[in-house]
Amino acid sequence: MKIEAAVLYHPHEKLRVETLELDSPKQGEVLIKMGATGVCHSDYHVVTGDAKQTLPCVLGHEGAGEVVEVGEGVTKVSVGDHVILNWLPFCGLCFYCQHGQTNLCTAYHPPVWSGTMMDGTVRMKNQAGQDVYHLSSIATWANYSVIHEDFCVIIKKDVPFDVASLVGCGVTTGVGAALNKARVTPGSTVAVYGAGGVGLSVIMGANLAGAGRIIAVDRAEAKGEISMQFGATDFVLAGPDAIDQIRQLTDGRGADYVFEAVGKLQVDCFEAARPGGTVCFVGIPSAGTTAALDVPVLIRQEKTVIGSFYGSAHNVRDFNLYCDLCVDGRLPIDQLITHRYSLGQINEAIDDMLTGEIGRGVITFT
Repeated sequence: MKIEAAVLYHPHEKLRVETLELDSPKQGEVLIKMGATGVCHSDYHVVTGDAKQTLPCVLGHEGAGEVVEVGEGVTKVSVGDHVILNWLPFCGLCFYCQHGQTNLCTAYHPPVWSGTMMDGTVRMKNQAGQDVYHLSSIATWANYSVIHEDFCVIIKKDVPFDVASLVGCGVTTGVGAALNKARVTPGSTVAVYGAGGVGLSVIMGANLAGAGRIIAVDRAEAKGEISMQFGATDFVLAGPDAIDQIRQLTDGRGADYVFEAVGKLQVDCFEAARPGGTVCFVGIPSAGTTAALDVPVLIRQEKTVIGSFYGSAHNVRDFNLYCDLCVDGRLPIDQLITHRYSLGQINEAIDDMLTGEIGRGVITFT
């Protein structure tokens, strides 16, 4: 069948929205009619070449839609199911799955990192007959996508597709970092560096956990008002005085929990944490990035430094939990969406994201 998709042919170029030929689903695969897909900075890492991906490739890894066709042997989903597309499924059998760390399962890494289906092949071709790869094996920047059933998480039909799409990555990454990994405690002080989609989701998670003070830190002044909508109590403009301001707001100590949601401010976050505090690195930096932390300070002040990947989530459980909390009004995921675009506006959506002045952009399909 013919589909419309946003394709990246070369690093540092604009995406091309064009017609591709999509094969029917094969053994264990399903055809998804996309309802909505998020515009995440991780996709832009492919554009810059920081994330290595075989090209040409249809980008997009935050998506939700409806199952409209199933291939042979499919047992986990049915036609008509609403699903979030999950770029990091887990096997349930390996060491990490058996120890409750399903987000560290590597069983699906070969196709996910190479941008293929489970059998190592692709299902898309351009008009010249060239193979086109699937980012994270799901390729959500298209109106239809063929994916393996293991990458589907069924959700209730009362969850809007735009909300569900963000749960597929950014929301789970941020809320999960606060609830699952750092385990923010009631009444504590929290500082969040970066008030993009992931940082705002950390703020939502910290607020849900009952944090007493939540300090948002961002370079864009517009993010002050936005962060307050999600539970922040204070806003600090990023810069050389940010750490001192955080200390002033926390009786001179620093925050109990500091989250890095940018990918390049690890040292600042370490310094902003109080003695005995926890620093949680959430933002993914470029490959090979190192951070020069003051190890004697870490030891003498007993600071804890942790990383959180994909919100340390059990995605089947947490996707549905976060959707339910949104529908109940306890997790305002819908308010993250400040801009909506058509697929043809994908380059505009990326440019808007890079300004750092919006909440979250979403591509919607009709």
